[in-house]
Amino acid sequence: MAWIYILLADVFEIAWPFVLKRTAGLPKWTTALLAVAITLPIFFLLGESVKRLPASTVYASFVGIGTVGTAVVGITLFGESANIGRVGSFVLILVGVLGLKLFSE
Repeated sequence: MAWIYILLADVFEIAWPFVLKRTAGLPKWTTALLAVAITLPIFFLLGESVKRLPASTVYASFVGIGTVGTAVVGITLFGESANIGRVGSFVLILVGVLGLKLFSE
């Protein structure tokens, strides 16, 4: 269940920069409220995860999955570059997260 919490937290993490990008023209208070609304579930879900897994595993997995997920969204929806070095680096991050999953339980 802890890994489900991490993945759910990453859904919010991946949405966060793109929501902020889309709200650039809105009043600052609106952007701040959206940022808080997206961030609060992240803290709750990660808090639940660290009850079941080591904090270092939770944080490294969260950041790795969030990094790769944000890149995938950026590449597919916003036309960011997807050269071989960049994609290879993301694969290495995912291999590291998979290693944490396999050896942390």
